[in-house]
Amino acid sequence: MFEVAERLRNVKVSASAAMTRKVRELRAEGVKIVGLSSGEPDFPTPAHAIAAAHAAALAGDTKYPPQDGVRPLKEAIRRKFKRDNNLDYALDEVMVSNGSKQIMYDALMASVNPGDEVIIPAPGWISYADQATVAGARPVFVSCPENNQFKLRAADLEAAITPRTKWVVLNFPNNPTGAVCSRAEMREIADVLLRHPHVLIMADDVYEHLIYDDFGFCTIAEVEPKLKERTLTVNGASKAYAMTGWRGGYAAAPQDILEAMGKVHQYTIMCAPTAGQYAALEALKEGEADILEMVEEYDHRRRVIVAGLRQMGLDCFEPRGAFYAFPSIRSTGLSSEEFAERLLVEEKVAVVPGTAFGTCGEGHVRCCYATSMDNIERALERIGRFVEKTTR
Repeated sequence: MFEVAERLRNVKVSASAAMTRKVRELRAEGVKIVGLSSGEPDFPTPAHAIAAAHAAALAGDTKYPPQDGVRPLKEAIRRKFKRDNNLDYALDEVMVSNGSKQIMYDALMASVNPGDEVIIPAPGWISYADQATVAGARPVFVSCPENNQFKLRAADLEAAITPRTKWVVLNFPNNPTGAVCSRAEMREIADVLLRHPHVLIMADDVYEHLIYDDFGFCTIAEVEPKLKERTLTVNGASKAYAMTGWRGGYAAAPQDILEAMGKVHQYTIMCAPTAGQYAALEALKEGEADILEMVEEYDHRRRVIVAGLRQMGLDCFEPRGAFYAFPSIRSTGLSSEEFAERLLVEEKVAVVPGTAFGTCGEGHVRCCYATSMDNIERALERIGRFVEKTTR
């Protein structure tokens, strides 16, 4: 008789993945669903990136690549960190992986022991907590309240750090809120971390290029170079270049961290797909115009969805990054899960309940606007009808 491993007993199925699966099942049955649940760009992968993968495959680059990535891609990643983040890494301080999620999994499995703690700003991407749990650590959520624009306060971080803290996760621009830290705010966080030299830092910068209103982006090792020696800076091609299915993740960190991660890497995925690495290489080299085009369109959608949600009476924080809106649904009197479930059944709109993202998530739902304007307008019409029914 099959018995689930103890390490998985407290691990939940991702709420966004579960909702996406449910939407696919309903669509397969002929039900017309407007999906705002999946955090995936609706743009096609840039044609020149696809052509680069095709050319690589035709040239014979279909065998096992080096486990940490093909050299041309690693060199391009080095240039990207230097150009965009003023961070200088050696080649052996760069690692390519099967998506950025694998990078984080490798890092946690390589470093945490039972009883260690991983600090996660919340609301935050739920995979951080479940990966920590699988690795044997205890997730520690630090609330980032809406009255602070869903940002991490330095004093709250300070209060959460203990001798058992192994990692602090930073994800700004944030999933699910779209919150972005200013350089001054990141400076305050850096000052806290300088006082705790035993703490490692995982900077998930996958939404780095999706910033609006000229707000600006900064990463922790750039803001405070003294933290570079204990920071894992994570990024990837999936969100910025609409390449989710290509699984092109990468990271930079001191060589000792990557060496430990490599031991996990070799016994799980071994390497990222070879052709996908050449697609990511092309995107990093020639994809700036693609990013600008997508960000311009996301910005337009952002303004429409936020205005529409507010117009129907839902308070909605204005996201400055990523491609999510995180409206409050408290005025409806429904819990986040009730709202999401009823909205799907009654109006055929899929959103993710805020409870999927830890503390401070209740009373909100995540709406992804990485979808067409037609879908956004249909979704707003249906959500507005649903809200009117529940509040009258």
